[in-house]
Parts: sequence; structure tokens; C-alpha cells
Amino acid sequence: MTGRTEGVFHKLSLAWERAWRPALPERVHMGDPAASQTLCRAVLSHLAVRFQERDRLSVVCVGTDRSTGDALGPLVGSQLVRRPVPGVRVWGTLDEPVHAANLRDVLERMRKEPAQARSTIIAVDACLGRSESVGWISVKPGALRPGTGVNKDLPPVGDLHIMGVVNVGGFMEYFVLQNTRLSLVMRMADVIAEGLRLALEQWSAGREAAASAWHARRSAQV
Repeated sequence: MTGRTEGVFHKLSLAWERAWRPALPERVHMGDPAASQTLCRAVLSHLAVRFQERDRLSVVCVGTDRSTGDALGPLVGSQLVRRPVPGVRVWGTLDEPVHAANLRDVLERMRKEPAQARSTIIAVDACLGRSESVGWISVKPGALRPGTGVNKDLPPVGDLHIMGVVNVGGFMEYFVLQNTRLSLVMRMADVIAEGLRLALEQWSAGREAAASAWHARRSAQV
């Protein structure tokens, strides 16, 4: 990316930060009518600070379709790939899940792709929590640490992550995940996928606008 393009992205990121600037970490209940819009604003706020150095996005949706509660990530990934966004790569769907058994291999494949060096990674996963937290979705900076709720030692994923609390933790986690209500998981997946789609589309539009402005300025100077 050239210096001028970086400057355009920097101005765009500052504008987004001034417009939204949510209190972080952002947290919203899936039943909130504005939940998707809230998630969109939170994701864009995080992405804004990375525009100067990265011009691509990857979304890694962690989970498996073999467990109802743990299917949140693959459900989100499947929805995202149905409506692809330019410059965004999605990993983890119902057909090709990213889970505990293959996560290290997937991350290694990602590292070998040249485009990944320019990518900001958003991770999505389900988690267990307190009873009053079920249904809540959070967007947090930093890497996702999958498997901690079920005592698995897995590598961290992402520059920021989205977590959805699908059931109550603290006892027999595998059993709890297996017996989580599909209705709740699907509704939560709809909210997360819509919020992410809105954010990704706005990110892509901003990226294209910045590139067009740079090309227009360069053409005017010729």
C-alpha cells in the first residue's frame, strides 16, 4: 500500500472512530432489536485502528456441527460465505468446520498464504458462562482462546474476537454443549452473521472509496 493510500485509510479510520467510539469491550444481547447494528459498530471501531497497515480481512469461525452449542461458529461462517464480501476470506463453515482437531493445521495453512500477512483476523466462537449471561454477545480486542471452557490447549486465533454465550458453564461442559437449544444457537448466529456482514460491507465500501480517491488524485496529477 502506498503512502497516499495509507493516508486516505487513516483519515477514514479516524472518522469512523469519532462517529462511533463504543465503550469496549462491546456487549449486546441477541434479543436487542439493534443487536446487529451494535455489533457492526463495535467491529468497525476495532478495524479502524488497523487500516493503516492491513487491507484484507479473514473471519475464522471456530466450532463443529457435531455439537449443537458448538455449531455457532460454523453457522455464522456458512451465512457469510453465501454473500461474499470483496477482500474478505471466511474460514469455518458447516461443510468445512474449523475445530479442535484441525485448528492448528488451518492456522498453518493461513500463515502460508501471502495475503494473510496483510489481513486482520476476526475470530468467532461459542462459549459457556453464567446463567444471566446466556444470549449475550461480546466483541473484544485480542485473540480468541478456543477450548478454554472445556480444558483444551489450543492456539490463540485472531486480532479481535466475537463470543456468544450459548449455555451455562461450570459443570459437564461437553454435555451442556451437546444439549444446548438449537433455536437459541441459530438465532444468535443470525444476529452475529448480520452484524458482521454489515461491518464487512462497510469496510469493503470504505476500502474501495479510499482506493478510488487515490486513483482520482493520481490521475489529476498526471
